[in-house]
Amino acid sequence: MTRLIVAIALALSAGIAGVQAQTYPSRPVTIIVPFPPGGSTDTAARIIGDRMRQPLGQTVVIENVGGAGGSIAVARLARAAPDGYTIDIGQWDTHVGAIIYPINFDLQKDFEPIGLMSVNPQLMIARKGFPADDLKGLVAFMKANPGKATFVDQNAAAKVTGILMQQSTGTTVQFIPYRGAGPAMQAMLGGQVDLMVVQAAVTLPQARAGTVKILANLSPSRSRVVPDVPTSEESGIPGLYASGWFGLFAPRGTPKDIIARLNAAMVQALAEPAVRTRFSDLGLDIASREQQTPEGLAAFHKAEIEKWWPVIKAAGIKAE
Repeated sequence: MTRLIVAIALALSAGIAGVQAQTYPSRPVTIIVPFPPGGSTDTAARIIGDRMRQPLGQTVVIENVGGAGGSIAVARLARAAPDGYTIDIGQWDTHVGAIIYPINFDLQKDFEPIGLMSVNPQLMIARKGFPADDLKGLVAFMKANPGKATFVDQNAAAKVTGILMQQSTGTTVQFIPYRGAGPAMQAMLGGQVDLMVVQAAVTLPQARAGTVKILANLSPSRSRVVPDVPTSEESGIPGLYASGWFGLFAPRGTPKDIIARLNAAMVQALAEPAVRTRFSDLGLDIASREQQTPEGLAAFHKAEIEKWWPVIKAAGIKAE
């Protein structure tokens, strides 16, 4: 009798889940952006959210939740109902580097991957009037002026990169905290900070206008979207790499049918010529079709954690 009751309960549960998946979505879907408006994460989320409306048949709302390097927003996603109505646009800072913060969620177990959207070159930039024009000049300046260069600390990726740069060159910088790439860029345009590591999406419009200068692409190889920018290896600091990417995540336990529906909407949006052009203009390399799947993002995310967590832990990096 007990087995029969359990069997009936399981069947009812499966039936309810099936009905939910078939009627999903019946109201707007929210994409949490873990940083203030104006940064590359916010821009990418608004582009993809706008294009996902049609295949989902519902409005996609963008909600900016800044603070603690994005970990406040990710904690909110971890607590959200696993019903597909709340997802986030994740990246290295929020879903890998967040371990530098005292988080109360598990980056490996508390989220369901939806798909990888893009792999983004990270650029080292300087304010317009800064004395150095490339990494070699930057190192020379920092050695001649110990601790005088100011370095924006707007997220975990930037902090890790700055520390690695100090360690690999025997120099020191002053870290200046900001709550996101948007406010940090405004500070750089105002001449309040010297150096910044940021995704090309934020940098290219300013670089094209001549208001900031790009010192290097912090990637192992040159990017398709910024082919003329030399890598850190070419510029004199081997091994100075920073990882940038965007992917969509849902809370753990979100039904697979709903994940599939969200993934299909994302993939359809990324295939649109207008989106591909806009991403390219922003300096974002769209992920391969294989990486756009939930399994592709899961494998990519796992590899990022295995690569960067030992570096972060060995350096003893903690949020201040």
